Amino acid sequence: MSDLAWLGRTKLLIGEERLQKLQNSHVLIIGLGGVGSFAAEFICRAGVGKMTIVDGDVVDPSNRNRQLPALSTTHGQPKADLMSERLLAINPDLKLNSIRKFLSPEASEEILSSDNFDYVMDCIDSVTPKLTLLVTAHKKGLKIVSSMGAGGKLDPTKIRTADLFATRECYLASLVRKRLRKLGISSGINAVYSTEKMIDESLMLTDGSNFKKSAYGTISYLPAAFGGACASVVIRDLLSYPIEMEKKLKALTLRENKQKKVNSRKS
Repeated sequence: MSDLAWLGRTKLLIGEERLQKLQNSHVLIIGLGGVGSFAAEFICRAGVGKMTIVDGDVVDPSNRNRQLPALSTTHGQPKADLMSERLLAINPDLKLNSIRKFLSPEASEEILSSDNFDYVMDCIDSVTPKLTLLVTAHKKGLKIVSSMGAGGKLDPTKIRTADLFATRECYLASLVRKRLRKLGISSGINAVYSTEKMIDESLMLTDGSNFKKSAYGTISYLPAAFGGACASVVIRDLLSYPIEMEKKLKALTLRENKQKKVNSRKS
């Protein structure tokens, strides 16, 4: 076995047996932007032994305010290549598969069928590819955590984790939920989202490339915080740590939604 001295603090926290569990796990991260780049690094630094990362984009100057591989010296370079170099610099023994590809329905099926993934991380910020990934992963019975919208928000203390169908105050989550329900999916997807109301003035229309017709302004730290929350769901779930907060939040949200429906009927 390779030298794991660099994971000494992790071992001190979770113990030898759980550390070995991470070493033997394979995590798939799709999307290496503001959320995904940090999520991938956190997964690597936690000691996960095998990773597959997927992104077909290159660094744009506008990425520098929030994305890990985006520097003044990396404009135009593939994010997948930059993150591969960084992850292997953290852990040279990491078994890493890097795929420089945008996610189409065909690519989604191909990638998710390529190996036995212990967890899938959806860090895509466009609705159509996100839906493609979620539907494919759900049909295959894969564990998945999906990042919702980090744009248009400022407060990291409002970040929550719950079943996707118990989320609130997130426009992206609302769109995804509605479309998934039409496809017969109504539970079973972990989500990271924020209860903070969006700053509507930060909305910007785009050229529609990469399935994006609009985007919201973003601050440096919030996508990274989303990435950390996504990584925490994966690590805790892989290690079978209880996640009581999510269960309580889901129950609370369902009660609130039920009460809203009752009130709307009365009015």
